Amino acid sequence: MAAELLPARDEPLARLEAWAGTTLLADLKQPEHRQLLHAYATWQVLRRLRHRAASNTGQSLTSYSRTQLRVAARFLGWLEQHRLTLAQCHQSDLETWLAQGPGGEPVRNLLSWASEHHHCRSLLVPPAARTTGTAIDANERWKLLARLLHQDTLDLADRVAGALLLCYGQHLSRIAIMRTEQVHRQRDPDIVSLRFAAHDIIVAEPLSRLLTDLIDVGRSHHLGVGSPATSPWLFPGHLPARPITASRPGQRLPRIGVRALPGRRATMLQLAAQVPAAVLAELLNLTPATATRWTRDAAGDWSRYAAELATERDHQP
Repeated sequence: MAAELLPARDEPLARLEAWAGTTLLADLKQPEHRQLLHAYATWQVLRRLRHRAASNTGQSLTSYSRTQLRVAARFLGWLEQHRLTLAQCHQSDLETWLAQGPGGEPVRNLLSWASEHHHCRSLLVPPAARTTGTAIDANERWKLLARLLHQDTLDLADRVAGALLLCYGQHLSRIAIMRTEQVHRQRDPDIVSLRFAAHDIIVAEPLSRLLTDLIDVGRSHHLGVGSPATSPWLFPGHLPARPITASRPGQRLPRIGVRALPGRRATMLQLAAQVPAAVLAELLNLTPATATRWTRDAAGDWSRYAAELATERDHQP
């Protein structure tokens, strides 16, 4: 695969498929529950991941998908302990299980799929309480960005990763697996764009220059032994044909003053205050619900955006 003689394989997805077919089912005794969990894993969770891998969206959700499957297995195991099947489960049973501890919310996906396929009645999982967390203030964010964009003594990969976090609010897990093809050089060589979802975002200088420099000359010392001379990954890892893991920027960025969670939150709040949720979702590859929550947290709304657009158009020559 590293020499491109074999088709590329999504290693996290392959490991998840192997785990879902064996270990996941080991603790369930009832054949009905084993069959149901296997069907849920195959036709709901893994199919969604295969579709994302095939469409090359540049993101990996195997970690959360594994959590969904673990929680589903834990819930079905609890039903077995109480001599219940999923078909016999009532809302009160579900609420009893949820009340026993945190972390049960991902079971919502199983129950939604099972209800849709007539394996159980409609069961409601209340949303988990959201913790808003802290955000760095706007001045600190701009100072950090200025340092990343202009301080040439910093590692180029660290500068780009930090700028993607502070400019576009991208998770480190998404930054780590970005591909070079997500960076587009337009016909005008001075125009560079980024694509996180379905639409391109024009990147201003000096970040556009940092991106092209990283692709052209800044990644050779990151390539692992046995890797081809070029890599499709914006941040190639030391394993042949694989990107870095999110833990690498997670360890390196704090050393130069960039804390991922407060920095990303500050970025998302500022973006959400300026752009409506639907546009934010399309540009940054967010779900509509997530984009709406950010907009609500930032007290932004469509009406203000529409009014500003109308004002700008009225003043165009």
